[in-house]
Amino acid sequence: MHRPLLAAASLLSALLCNGCRSGSPAPTAAVPAERPQAADPRPAIAAFGDSLTAGYGADPGASYPDFLQRDLDARGFHYRVVNEGISGDTTKDGLDRLDEVLALKPALVIVAFGGNDGLRGLPIEATRDNLDRIISAIQHSGAKVVLGGITLPPNYGPDYIHQFNAIYASLAAKHHVPLLPFLLQGVYGVSGGMQADGIHATDRGNAQVAANLLPLITPLLQRPDSRGAGVHQPSTTTG
Repeated sequence: MHRPLLAAASLLSALLCNGCRSGSPAPTAAVPAERPQAADPRPAIAAFGDSLTAGYGADPGASYPDFLQRDLDARGFHYRVVNEGISGDTTKDGLDRLDEVLALKPALVIVAFGGNDGLRGLPIEATRDNLDRIISAIQHSGAKVVLGGITLPPNYGPDYIHQFNAIYASLAAKHHVPLLPFLLQGVYGVSGGMQADGIHATDRGNAQVAANLLPLITPLLQRPDSRGAGVHQPSTTTG
Protein backbone atom coordinates (compact mmCIF):
# COMPACT_ATOMS: atom_id res chain seq x y z
CA MET A 1 0.00 0.00 0.00
CA HIS A 2 1.58 3.26 -1.15
CA ARG A 3 0.60 6.43 0.63
CA PRO A 4 2.27 9.30 -1.23
CA LEU A 5 1.36 11.92 1.33
CA LEU A 6 2.50 9.85 4.28
CA ALA A 7 6.18 10.65 3.91
CA ALA A 8 5.52 14.38 3.78
CA ALA A 9 3.26 14.20 6.80
CA SER A 10 5.86 12.08 8.55
CA LEU A 11 8.63 14.58 7.96
CA LEU A 12 6.47 17.42 9.14
CA SER A 13 5.35 15.68 12.30
CA ALA A 14 8.87 14.49 13.01
CA LEU A 15 10.04 18.07 13.21
CA LEU A 16 7.37 19.06 15.67
CA CYS A 17 8.50 19.67 19.21
CA ASN A 18 6.85 20.71 22.41
CA GLY A 19 6.00 24.41 22.57
CA CYS A 20 7.42 26.63 25.23
CA ARG A 21 4.96 28.22 27.61
CA SER A 22 5.66 31.90 28.09
CA GLY A 23 6.16 33.04 31.63
CA SER A 24 3.54 35.15 33.41
CA PRO A 25 4.25 38.17 35.67
CA ALA A 26 5.01 37.37 39.28
CA PRO A 27 2.09 38.10 41.62
CA THR A 28 2.39 41.24 43.72
CA ALA A 29 0.59 39.75 46.71
CA ALA A 30 2.20 37.17 48.93
CA VAL A 31 0.90 33.65 48.40
CA PRO A 32 1.28 30.66 50.71
CA ALA A 33 4.23 28.49 49.81
CA GLU A 34 3.28 25.05 48.52
CA ARG A 35 4.54 22.10 50.46
CA PRO A 36 7.22 20.25 48.49
CA GLN A 37 6.01 17.00 47.03
CA ALA A 38 7.60 13.91 48.51
CA ALA A 39 9.83 12.07 46.07
CA ASP A 40 8.36 8.88 44.68
CA PRO A 41 10.54 6.13 46.20
CA ARG A 42 9.61 3.48 43.65
CA PRO A 43 12.30 2.35 41.18
CA ALA A 44 12.02 4.11 37.83
CA ILE A 45 11.19 2.67 34.43
CA ALA A 46 12.27 5.23 31.82
CA ALA A 47 10.29 5.27 28.57
CA PHE A 48 12.97 6.80 26.35
CA GLY A 49 12.05 7.81 22.81
CA ASP A 50 10.47 10.28 20.42
CA SER A 51 6.91 11.47 19.74
CA LEU A 52 5.50 7.93 19.88
CA THR A 53 6.68 7.81 23.50
CA ALA A 54 5.85 11.42 24.31
CA GLY A 55 2.23 10.79 23.28
CA TYR A 56 2.10 13.44 20.57
CA GLY A 57 -1.50 14.34 19.73
CA ALA A 58 -3.00 12.11 22.43
CA ASP A 59 -5.05 13.37 25.35
CA PRO A 60 -3.20 14.27 28.57
CA GLY A 61 -2.53 11.10 30.53
CA ALA A 62 -2.98 8.90 27.44
CA SER A 63 0.59 8.30 26.26
CA TYR A 64 1.75 4.70 26.23
CA PRO A 65 3.89 5.30 29.37
CA ASP A 66 0.71 6.47 31.15
CA PHE A 67 -1.11 3.27 30.20
CA LEU A 68 1.94 1.18 31.11
CA GLN A 69 1.93 2.74 34.58
CA ARG A 70 -1.70 1.77 35.03
CA ASP A 71 -1.07 -1.75 33.74
CA LEU A 72 1.82 -2.26 36.16
CA ASP A 73 -0.13 -0.79 39.07
CA ALA A 74 -3.05 -3.11 38.35
CA ARG A 75 -0.70 -6.10 38.55
CA GLY A 76 0.89 -4.96 41.79
CA PHE A 77 4.29 -3.99 40.40
CA HIS A 78 5.90 -1.30 42.53
CA TYR A 79 7.49 0.94 39.88
CA ARG A 80 7.06 4.45 38.51
CA VAL A 81 7.09 4.96 34.74
CA VAL A 82 8.84 8.18 33.68
CA ASN A 83 8.02 9.55 30.23
CA GLU A 84 11.31 10.59 28.61
CA GLY A 85 9.91 10.97 25.10
CA ILE A 86 10.54 14.14 23.07
CA SER A 87 8.82 14.74 19.75
CA GLY A 88 11.16 14.94 16.78
CA ASP A 89 14.10 13.26 18.50
CA THR A 90 16.48 11.19 16.41
CA THR A 91 18.81 8.53 17.81
CA LYS A 92 21.52 11.22 17.97
CA ASP A 93 19.26 13.40 20.10
CA GLY A 94 18.62 10.44 22.35
CA LEU A 95 22.33 9.82 22.72
CA ASP A 96 22.89 13.48 23.57
CA ARG A 97 20.38 13.41 26.45
CA LEU A 98 21.15 9.93 27.72
CA ASP A 99 22.85 11.30 30.85
CA GLU A 100 19.55 12.91 31.90
CA VAL A 101 17.82 9.54 31.73
CA LEU A 102 20.60 7.70 33.54
CA ALA A 103 20.42 10.35 36.31
CA LEU A 104 17.06 8.79 37.21
CA LYS A 105 18.99 5.62 38.13
CA PRO A 106 16.34 3.58 36.30
CA ALA A 107 15.84 -0.10 36.90
CA LEU A 108 14.76 -0.50 33.28
CA VAL A 109 14.78 1.65 30.14
CA ILE A 110 12.49 1.18 27.15
CA VAL A 111 14.51 2.39 24.15
CA ALA A 112 12.24 3.37 21.25
CA PHE A 113 14.08 5.55 18.75
CA GLY A 114 14.75 5.45 15.02
CA GLY A 115 11.56 6.55 13.31
CA ASN A 116 12.76 10.10 12.74
CA ASP A 117 16.12 8.83 11.49
CA GLY A 118 14.37 6.73 8.88
CA LEU A 119 11.89 9.40 7.84
CA ARG A 120 14.78 11.79 7.25
CA GLY A 121 16.73 9.17 5.32
CA LEU A 122 19.70 9.28 7.69
CA PRO A 123 22.48 6.73 7.14
CA ILE A 124 21.63 3.27 8.48
CA GLU A 125 25.11 2.95 9.99
CA ALA A 126 24.69 6.13 12.05
CA THR A 127 21.30 5.05 13.40
CA ARG A 128 22.63 1.63 14.34
CA ASP A 129 25.74 3.08 16.01
CA ASN A 130 23.73 5.57 18.05
CA LEU A 131 21.32 2.89 19.27
CA ASP A 132 24.23 0.56 20.00
CA ARG A 133 25.87 3.21 22.17
CA ILE A 134 22.60 4.01 23.95
CA ILE A 135 21.96 0.38 24.84
CA SER A 136 25.57 -0.23 25.89
CA ALA A 137 25.59 2.78 28.21
CA ILE A 138 22.28 1.81 29.81
CA GLN A 139 23.45 -1.73 30.44
CA HIS A 140 26.76 -0.46 31.80
CA SER A 141 24.78 1.59 34.34
CA GLY A 142 23.20 -1.63 35.60
CA ALA A 143 19.73 -1.02 34.15
CA LYS A 144 17.79 -3.48 32.03
CA VAL A 145 16.78 -2.62 28.47
CA VAL A 146 13.74 -3.39 26.34
CA LEU A 147 14.06 -2.35 22.69
CA GLY A 148 11.11 -1.08 20.66
CA GLY A 149 11.41 -1.13 16.88
CA ILE A 150 9.59 0.77 14.18
CA THR A 151 9.36 0.51 10.40
CA LEU A 152 8.90 2.93 7.50
CA PRO A 153 6.26 3.65 4.83
CA PRO A 154 6.55 1.51 1.67
CA ASN A 155 7.62 4.45 -0.50
CA TYR A 156 11.04 4.46 1.20
CA GLY A 157 11.92 1.41 -0.87
CA PRO A 158 12.35 -2.26 0.11
CA ASP A 159 16.16 -2.16 0.36
CA TYR A 160 16.29 0.78 2.77
CA ILE A 161 13.36 -0.55 4.79
CA HIS A 162 14.93 -4.02 5.08
CA GLN A 163 18.24 -2.57 6.28
CA PHE A 164 16.40 -0.26 8.68
CA ASN A 165 14.30 -3.04 10.20
CA ALA A 166 17.39 -5.22 10.62
CA ILE A 167 18.94 -2.67 12.98
CA TYR A 168 16.62 -3.68 15.80
CA ALA A 169 16.96 -7.44 15.43
CA SER A 170 20.74 -7.28 15.22
CA LEU A 171 21.09 -5.05 18.28
CA ALA A 172 18.64 -7.13 20.31
CA ALA A 173 20.71 -10.22 19.54
CA LYS A 174 24.02 -8.48 20.25
CA HIS A 175 22.95 -7.12 23.62
CA HIS A 176 20.59 -9.97 24.59
CA VAL A 177 17.64 -7.66 25.17
CA PRO A 178 13.92 -8.29 24.59
CA LEU A 179 12.65 -6.79 21.34
CA LEU A 180 9.25 -5.59 20.22
CA PRO A 181 9.96 -5.47 16.46
CA PHE A 182 7.13 -3.05 15.69
CA LEU A 183 6.01 -0.69 18.46
CA LEU A 184 2.67 -0.10 16.70
CA GLN A 185 1.80 -3.79 16.40
CA GLY A 186 -1.97 -4.13 16.59
CA VAL A 187 -2.28 -0.36 16.20
CA TYR A 188 -1.20 0.61 12.69
CA GLY A 189 -3.91 -0.27 10.18
CA VAL A 190 -6.41 -1.04 12.95
CA SER A 191 -9.57 1.05 13.09
CA GLY A 192 -9.31 3.68 15.82
CA GLY A 193 -5.64 2.95 16.47
CA MET A 194 -4.00 5.80 14.58
CA GLN A 195 -4.46 9.55 14.43
CA ALA A 196 -5.36 11.25 11.15
CA ASP A 197 -1.68 11.88 10.37
CA GLY A 198 -1.12 8.14 10.01
CA ILE A 199 1.98 8.40 12.19
CA HIS A 200 0.94 8.68 15.81
CA ALA A 201 -1.26 6.44 17.92
CA THR A 202 -4.59 7.53 19.37
CA ASP A 203 -5.38 7.09 23.05
CA ARG A 204 -6.68 3.61 22.22
CA GLY A 205 -3.58 2.88 20.19
CA ASN A 206 -1.28 3.95 23.02
CA ALA A 207 -3.10 1.56 25.35
CA GLN A 208 -2.28 -1.22 22.87
CA VAL A 209 1.39 -0.16 22.70
CA ALA A 210 1.58 -0.51 26.49
CA ALA A 211 -0.05 -3.94 26.23
CA ASN A 212 2.51 -4.92 23.58
CA LEU A 213 5.41 -3.99 25.84
CA LEU A 214 4.05 -5.38 29.11
CA PRO A 215 4.98 -9.07 28.59
CA LEU A 216 8.53 -8.06 27.64
CA ILE A 217 8.94 -5.83 30.68
CA THR A 218 7.44 -7.80 33.54
CA PRO A 219 9.96 -10.70 33.48
CA LEU A 220 12.71 -8.12 34.10
CA LEU A 221 11.05 -6.61 37.17
CA GLN A 222 10.90 -7.56 40.81
CA ARG A 223 7.82 -9.67 41.26
CA PRO A 224 4.96 -8.33 43.39
CA ASP A 225 4.12 -10.23 46.55
CA SER A 226 0.58 -10.92 47.75
CA ARG A 227 0.33 -7.42 49.25
CA GLY A 228 1.26 -5.75 45.95
CA ALA A 229 4.76 -4.56 46.94
CA GLY A 230 7.79 -5.56 44.92
CA VAL A 231 10.05 -8.27 46.36
CA HIS A 232 13.35 -9.25 44.85
CA GLN A 233 13.46 -12.28 42.64
CA PRO A 234 16.34 -12.48 40.18
CA SER A 235 15.08 -12.45 36.61
CA THR A 236 15.85 -15.36 34.33
CA THR A 237 15.69 -13.07 31.28
CA THR A 238 18.97 -11.70 30.02
CA GLY A 239 19.50 -8.09 29.13
